Amino acid sequence: MTTWDSQAYDRDFAFVAAYGAELLDWLKPQPGETILDLGCGTGDLTARILEAGATVIGLDADPAMIDAARARLGDSVELRVADAHDFSVERPVDAVVSNAALHWMPAQVEVLGCVSDALVDDGRFVAEMGATGNVAAITTSVDEACREAGLPPRVWPWFFSSPAQYAAMLEDAGLEIRQLDFYDRPTKLAGADGLAKWLSMFASDVISDLPAEVLERAEEKARPTLWRDGDWWADYRRLRFRAIKVVSS
Repeated sequence: MTTWDSQAYDRDFAFVAAYGAELLDWLKPQPGETILDLGCGTGDLTARILEAGATVIGLDADPAMIDAARARLGDSVELRVADAHDFSVERPVDAVVSNAALHWMPAQVEVLGCVSDALVDDGRFVAEMGATGNVAAITTSVDEACREAGLPPRVWPWFFSSPAQYAAMLEDAGLEIRQLDFYDRPTKLAGADGLAKWLSMFASDVISDLPAEVLERAEEKARPTLWRDGDWWADYRRLRFRAIKVVSS
């Protein structure tokens, strides 16, 4: 399981929360609504929803992230350490939102079942996640460097879906797609050590046994594709969607 440094996450990867704020245009939180932030992290998006006048419940599997969110938000939000594959709410909520978290969850059927059960009829599920081909240049560079060194292939922890695949999964869970975008979003990783920091944050378990020279070789392989103008650029591809829970018959 990936371990998280919440302070480094906010310091070095603030772009995650910044891009997540764009989800508010799709979510359109309203005063008086109750909204569940699934994979709330350190609470940046949670705070923005709170500012819109909604009641927010924040869930994250990592205790350090929940502690950071609690330090940011105080007692104004219900925050829980919870597994997205097995959660429930006391009363159905008006919306569930998730930013850059779903692709960390291997059993999507279980997650989407919990999301559907948590929503009121006609409630909305708005999310952004990594899509097919996300960070492929990064992972390929590491894999090739490992192969050259005679090391075992890496097992990457993410689930990156195609639009068609995920739309079908949503529909199977009783969630009907109303809006969907699939797009490339090259993302700046500032500085000469940007790629190394990214791997350390988001793939620490995957690279923990790799010698420094293998990681250096991976950077050499990635440089022609991902280095420009003095910075690394991660080859992000994203899936963003808004789905509605179908009214029970």
